[in-house]
Amino acid sequence: MLECVPNFSEGRDAVKVRAIVDAIASAEGVRVLGWESDSDHHRSVVTFIGEPEAVVEGAVRGAGKAAALIDLRAHTGVHPRVGAADVIPFIPLDGSTMRESIEAAHRAGHEIWKRFGVPVYFYEEAALRPERRALQHTRRAGFDGQPPDVGDIAAHPAAGAAMVGARGFLVAYNVLLKTADVEVARRIARKIRESSGGFRGVKAIGRYLASRDRAQVSLNLIANLLDAPLEAHLEAMYQAIRADAPIEACELIGYVPRGIYESAPEFFRRAENFSESLVLDANP
Repeated sequence: MLECVPNFSEGRDAVKVRAIVDAIASAEGVRVLGWESDSDHHRSVVTFIGEPEAVVEGAVRGAGKAAALIDLRAHTGVHPRVGAADVIPFIPLDGSTMRESIEAAHRAGHEIWKRFGVPVYFYEEAALRPERRALQHTRRAGFDGQPPDVGDIAAHPAAGAAMVGARGFLVAYNVLLKTADVEVARRIARKIRESSGGFRGVKAIGRYLASRDRAQVSLNLIANLLDAPLEAHLEAMYQAIRADAPIEACELIGYVPRGIYESAPEFFRRAENFSESLVLDANP
């Protein structure tokens, strides 16, 4: 089994999001676990699983539908993006390997270009160039100045480009602050993310959410890098955020593997949207 968690640059039009989800689900053998949309990020995240061939086909169909429905020239949102189907990561679950995820990413990337004319850049474990392993080095205005890995144009005029990768499991978790000052959120993000000398396995960015008039710290927790004991690690990060600003609410995006959840249950139960249905029995 592989998991795929594509992020699409549409979070405000439920009809378009549903059409993309339906395109993914139309691939035989795909099981869509769920999806979330955010109007401030103007982004939707879909989670689905299946055997490798099915997951590749689902990802390609989703990317094609996104390219048909989303025009980045009219897109605004607080989340960085370069594509209608912005990132398409493949993740190994029980019984599968990273090599299978890499192969799936490469097959999907070539099919996305072949069928829809959307260029592809491979990242993380699927990267063909060492400098493209880190997503942020390529997903920027003008990309990285180098040709895409698949395709002969830097970006499709309306659909941009797809960043297709293979990686380990990550948990997406947002912390809403009791302040509208985005600089507070950015300062917290710099303090806690690993790249700035903070907590191992933590990526963080600060954003302002106009719909709630609040600043948010958006977190990606890289499962295989988080220190053990996990509960103490995540609690220390949570308290570090609280030290700089009161916390109004937390939100879990997508799913958390049961093994990770059971190592730090109180941290995940703080999410206002948490339910047992978000605990994934298949583990990385």
